[in-house]
Amino acid sequence: MAKELWKPGNMLYPLPVVMVSMADRAGKTNIITIAWAGTVCTNPPVVSISVRPERYSYPILKETGEFVINLTTRELAFATDYCGVKSGRDVDKFADMGLTPLAAEYVKAPLIAESPVNIECRVRQILPIGSHHMFLADVVAVHADEKYMDEGRKFHLEKAEPIVYSHGAYLVCGEQLGTFGYSVKKK
Repeated sequence: MAKELWKPGNMLYPLPVVMVSMADRAGKTNIITIAWAGTVCTNPPVVSISVRPERYSYPILKETGEFVINLTTRELAFATDYCGVKSGRDVDKFADMGLTPLAAEYVKAPLIAESPVNIECRVRQILPIGSHHMFLADVVAVHADEKYMDEGRKFHLEKAEPIVYSHGAYLVCGEQLGTFGYSVKKK
């Protein structure tokens, strides 16, 4: 099997693509689409998002130290792209995309009502790494849409048809191949 050697780069695909909502000190809201997001730690729950300092959202995040990660779905794909290519300096993304801001429990940043999962975050550290600065943040609350809960209160995110980002494309997550530990499960 032949392999082609490429220069160093980020080839960790697909990635979760999320809409990060925020509000500046005056209460003006904004949404930024981010694919550089991930889980950092389970206990305490810590996540990361990476943002270029020249982005309109960067000083808002740095000044307020709060944001909400909103998971995206097939239904939100168009809004997800729009919020990544339009600047909050020029447009009101909530209004333009018909998204509903909801008050969060612990942060001033709004939730996006149409998202199946909203993760309230408080910045604990900003790491200037290079082209992007990584915001390490504590998860202070998680909101899950009840319409994806079954009778036993199990959450089924797959029914929301979550999307991922890979090489400039948005993809819907596919079929389940197994569950954690299925490779060693006794039959």
